[in-house]
Amino acid sequence: MLPAVRNSDAKQKDADRAVVVAVTSRAVFESGGADDDEDQDQVYEVGTAFPLLQALQRVNHRLLEENPVESLLFDVVLITTDRRRQRQSSRITASTRHYGLEVGRFCFAAEEDFIESLLKNNVRLFLSTDRNEAAQASQQGVFSALLDQQTASFPSEQLRILFCGDAIIRPDTGPTPASRQAAQSFSAQLGEMRRSFSVLDSPLSIVLVTSRGGRESCGEALRALRSRGVSVDEAYCLAGSPRGRMLSLLRPHFMLSDGFGDLEG
Repeated sequence: MLPAVRNSDAKQKDADRAVVVAVTSRAVFESGGADDDEDQDQVYEVGTAFPLLQALQRVNHRLLEENPVESLLFDVVLITTDRRRQRQSSRITASTRHYGLEVGRFCFAAEEDFIESLLKNNVRLFLSTDRNEAAQASQQGVFSALLDQQTASFPSEQLRILFCGDAIIRPDTGPTPASRQAAQSFSAQLGEMRRSFSVLDSPLSIVLVTSRGGRESCGEALRALRSRGVSVDEAYCLAGSPRGRMLSLLRPHFMLSDGFGDLEG
């Protein structure tokens, strides 16, 4: 496992306060039809998670506008496990620079030890388009979520994060206690960020959706989030209705549960 490489183009965040979000490079960049080792000078096409990284940056910029010495900021780590792309590290860094992405570190790890890299980099949230990767990380106590191409890739001026209320009111369904604890820690940090902005014109929107039960279930989930310091901008009680259509309307960048969140309808 290679150590994480700091991005000299980006200002480094406070290690004690920053919320480290790791995203797989293949979720951020697509091959664009040219993925040969010799093609180091060509930048990658943007992928599913590109709008997500832009939304994270907007939150950081607004936090610093509100408080120039703010240290509770998102710190993005781009992680690469694909061997071919690891040989193209200069192309990954060049693509990041080309698109103006504020990536703090680049991490090149083998598939068998990428979780160790997440732990060493103090990752608070791991995002991937690969279900197996996200599930493996969650089982090892790293809070993880699956990126869905139809929703995560939709450009938005807001970072839109959806909480699964059903998992919140039934926390024992998560894969490991460590993962649930990591989820609660991330939620608390997210809530603190949200409190930095007013009700209107916020670059961060937190949405709650409960699929099962009635208003009582939704109320229970709201109270659980408030106990962690998380205020919700929107709440929806589906009472057993399929959530696919609602997700297509809400278009969250990703969905969180207390264990392993996905975006299936």
